[in-house]
Parts: sequence; C-alpha cells; structure tokens
Amino acid sequence: MQRFSAFQLFKQGLSGQSGWKPQWRSPEPKPAYDAVIVGGGGHGLGAAYYLAKQHGMRNIAILEKGWLGGGNTGRNTTIIRSNYLFDESAGLYDHAVKLWEGLSQELNYNVMFSQRGVMMLAHTVHDVQVFKRHVHANRANGVDNEWLTPEEAKAYCPPLNISDNMRYPILGAALQRRGGTARHDAVAWGYARAADSLGVDIIENCEVTGIRRNAAGAVEAVETTRGVIKTPKVGVSAAGHTSVVLGMAGVRLPLESYPLQALVSEPIKPIFPCVVMSNTIHAYISQSDKGELVIGAGTDIYTSYTQRGGLHIPQHTLEAICELFPAFRRMKMLRNWGGIVDVTPDRSPIVGKTPVPGLYVNCGWGTGGFKATPGAAHTLAWTIAKDEPHPINAPFTLERFRDGHLIDEAAAAAVAH
Repeated sequence: MQRFSAFQLFKQGLSGQSGWKPQWRSPEPKPAYDAVIVGGGGHGLGAAYYLAKQHGMRNIAILEKGWLGGGNTGRNTTIIRSNYLFDESAGLYDHAVKLWEGLSQELNYNVMFSQRGVMMLAHTVHDVQVFKRHVHANRANGVDNEWLTPEEAKAYCPPLNISDNMRYPILGAALQRRGGTARHDAVAWGYARAADSLGVDIIENCEVTGIRRNAAGAVEAVETTRGVIKTPKVGVSAAGHTSVVLGMAGVRLPLESYPLQALVSEPIKPIFPCVVMSNTIHAYISQSDKGELVIGAGTDIYTSYTQRGGLHIPQHTLEAICELFPAFRRMKMLRNWGGIVDVTPDRSPIVGKTPVPGLYVNCGWGTGGFKATPGAAHTLAWTIAKDEPHPINAPFTLERFRDGHLIDEAAAAAVAH
C-alpha cells in the first residue's frame, strides 16, 4: 500500500501527481474464498479489514451489488456519538467512538473525524427527565455526557433560539463533547484501501442472488451475478436489504425497512460549531466541511425500499429547523435523498451468528449505523473468525428476541423510528 505522508505529497508534486497508484484493485472473483462479506459499505469493508489484519484471514472477498459506499454509508448524516442509555449499548457504541479516535492513523487515511460535540435538546419536562437519566447512566458507564442549561446550550451553539415564544421551548440539553462527525466516503475508501493492501478482493457490481447450503445445512457457496463462489463462511452486512439476503438461506429476521431522509442547504461560511439533535421535533443538524447545513429527519411511517421518501417529511423537519434556528429561514436547500434503514423491535442491532452454520449477520442498526461503523466491523470480524460473539456484541445476538432479553433504545435513537 502506498502510504500517504507530507513527504509523499511533496514527491508526487514534483511529477505532476502522476505517480499515485489506484487505491484498490478491481479483481475478478475467485472460485472459492475462506470467507465472503456481502455488502461493500463501511461495516462490510471494515469487517474484512479486521478479519485480515487481526485474525489473519487473507483469502476474503467483499461482494457489493453496486459501488463501494453507495448504500447507507454514502447516504447518512455522518453523526458519531455513544450516549446511549443501556449498559450494553454504551459498551458497543463507545467501543466504536474509541476506534474512531484513532481510525485515520490506523488506516493511514484521513476520515475527517471531528469531535465537535453532539447536543441533544430537551423541550418538555419528560425530555429533561429522560436526558438527565441518560447523563447519569452514561457517566456510570464511563461515557462522557453533561447537562446544560438553555443559556449554556446557546453559548455552545450561538445560532440556537432559546426564546420562550416557541412551540417547543428549550429547557436544557445533554452534551457529549467526544461526539461529532466524520466524512462518510472517506471511511469507506480508507477501509477499502487498507483491506485491499492485505489481500482482500473487493468485487463491485456483483449482486448476491442466492446462498447455497450443503446436506448438513451449513453454508457452502453464494450465487452471484458474476458466478458461483464457494465459501464456508458468509457475513451479511447489507443494511436495509439484509432480510432479503438472509431470506435466500431460509433465515427470517425481526426487521422492517424504512426510508430515512436527509437534505443539505446551500454552502455558507462556518457558523454552526457542533451537532444539534431534537427527538421531540424529529430534526438534527450539523455543518459539513464544505459549508452545507446537513439536516436529518425521522423515518417515514411506512415500510419501503425507496431511496426517496415522502416530501412531507423533510418539509416538517425544515419547519422545526427554522424555529430552532431562525437565522437559516432564508437559506435554500440544494438536494434531498433517502437511505433504507433496517429496524428491529427494540431499536438495537443484531450482530452475531444465525441458525445456519457459517452464516453471520450484522444488521438492525436503524439510524445508528454510521456512528457504529468501526465497532460493528470489529465485533463482526471477531464473530466470523472465532465462530462466537465478542463480549461487546454478545448481548446483541438474534437469540435475545427468543429469550426476551431486549435492549430497548428507542428513546436514545434521537429520531423517530
């Protein structure tokens, strides 16, 4: 792998930047691999990287039906935080945040991780009680979180409106200073480049159309649009399409897929210093490094595989944003889009083995997938390599729905789903 450094930038500048190599190969699929990852987003690419780097499995393929990062990895609002309520969730998401903090150095690729802080607004007495409970629970788990008065919230985010003439006046806020944002495509490219350098085959435009099982019921191959690939281990990390892929092996999951919409404004000079979220009015906002205001909404109320969603959802979100931040009322929106989020009954993910030997799954992240990228990838790789869950993802197996050990994080999700 050609390493990036100040010296390399200077050296390549002398030759008109003509000496850079492609960041990853585009190989033809081999007839067989030791393991196959279905899904070329951040979770799948990261899992392949950790399998190769930490577990010594080099004969691996990533199968992506489109292009790398073209699914939810490239369609989210890039927010990173770990202020979830329950012990199990705090452990998983904070594991991810710790990996985020060193990810650029780990991959030798700038993922543009910015710990600018994530502030969650409280508008009602119930909100205040819930967020203060989160603050105390987070601190008990070693996760940073603090309570702010309305005046302290405005001092941290000057554009915020804290006047009393709002439908939902601001009564305070919970702030996680270690939270922030990262560049979504850089995460996918960084993991792809690092995995490729370890021998992982990244195969784009290769849709999985079937999963073959042997006489004992275990995985033996995957059928794709580019031929049959034999493998004893398949890890599925396909976000909203996970239930479709698992259905090919006869596995049913407690998942529903919904459109989740986002939009960006015209670019402006730096004005917004952090991430602000409001669960009550289903809106959240940050400013990208390009100057655009990145705005997210709640999920649509109907299940669908569309990547557009209903227009009334962003309209409702913008009404809320304009009330929270009156200075933005005259700004123009550039574009809006949707992703497909897979949601479990308890709003927590599934990371673990399936009833089919050799078949593993990472799904159900709802609106929390991007923030968990390195943590989800790391624990999925462990599970595939050792055929058992990592202690961090052990509570998030499929069996919890059978046993009733649910981890209900609907309130901590910070958006409606």
